[in-house]
Amino acid sequence: MHTPNYNYPIQNFKRANTPSAKFSIAIPTWNNLAYLQLCIASILKNSTYQHQIIVHVNEGTDGTLEWVKAQTNIDYTYSENNVGVCYALNNCRSLLSTDYFLYMNDDMYACPEWDKYLDEEIAAIGHHQFFISATSIEPQAQSNCMIEKNYGTDLASFQEDKLLAEYAGLPMHDWQGATWPPNIVHKDIWDAVGGYSNEFSPGMYSDPDFSMKLWLAGIRYFKGVNKSRVYHFGSKSVKRVTKNPGYHKFIAKWKMTNSTLSKYYLRRGEKFDGPLLEAHIPMTAKIKNWLKLQF
Repeated sequence: MHTPNYNYPIQNFKRANTPSAKFSIAIPTWNNLAYLQLCIASILKNSTYQHQIIVHVNEGTDGTLEWVKAQTNIDYTYSENNVGVCYALNNCRSLLSTDYFLYMNDDMYACPEWDKYLDEEIAAIGHHQFFISATSIEPQAQSNCMIEKNYGTDLASFQEDKLLAEYAGLPMHDWQGATWPPNIVHKDIWDAVGGYSNEFSPGMYSDPDFSMKLWLAGIRYFKGVNKSRVYHFGSKSVKRVTKNPGYHKFIAKWKMTNSTLSKYYLRRGEKFDGPLLEAHIPMTAKIKNWLKLQF
């Protein structure tokens, strides 16, 4: 395993000419070239609109750096060592050329019209006070926000044709509590809350931390868009990294567990029924949070 090193400056390279881009898609990657190539190929193949693609290359010693350099339609940032997802995303922000910052994992495959449904949702909302996610299809769903269907656990077993034939018909509903990527936010909202919190590097619990910062900034429209779908092979980089103590850091910072945020604030995974209301925390949860703070 490798422990992230933050002693090297991040370099920025803006090269792509995408004046008509709809979203800016930030993809942090760490020696995961084959998955990154498939991810970007799916974006180029299956998107309705043109987008700015920004890759942050952590190390890139597997050929990723050379490959990204050769793709003149991709902007990128680079760190000699693995600085983690928080630093990566915050630096990708400096290259943004659109109003919308979208975070996608490098081991995701974008299904057809994934971006059209996000764009339609943004247009229907009519303001910038939102945080929305696409819906992931995974071999083993990690939560009720995801669709469980196995189209391959790795590139060798990936059934792309079967996925493309079936993905749109898999049952799901719009859901509350957008948190995980792919997620999208207006750049002004990203800036207002300071992006991802670097103290959670390399990244564990940085997603719910970002959602909590949005909540405190007054955002109440957290929506998972059912029709916008990606296939997610599942944490190909996270399984290799030395993890930060994000669970305890989250509790110390927010005086509550991530489960309290998910269940009582975001109502994550419940059927979407409009902007969230103020959270009502039962006494049992308050006691649990108090006990957690004692350790």
